[in-house]
Amino acid sequence: MEKILVEVYVPSLLKSFDIFIPSVSQMGTVLELIKKAINEITGGLFIPMDNTVICDFETGKILDINKSVSGLEICNGSRLMLI
Repeated sequence: MEKILVEVYVPSLLKSFDIFIPSVSQMGTVLELIKKAINEITGGLFIPMDNTVICDFETGKILDINKSVSGLEICNGSRLMLI
């Protein structure tokens, strides 16, 4: 499975995290993986909610969780934001 490296900014923590995500998975699945990873990395400082969303960092546009990562044109170096 091919993975890509993205930067995920979490405004509530004022921190960014570099995370590898699978390029062929649905964004909804990837969002759950990212939420879990950041919760673990921060030792529970980030508490994911049901309404947590993932956005494009540059535009602020909420990403469609029903599309694949590659379908959303997310690639190595993409910057995302978790809110």
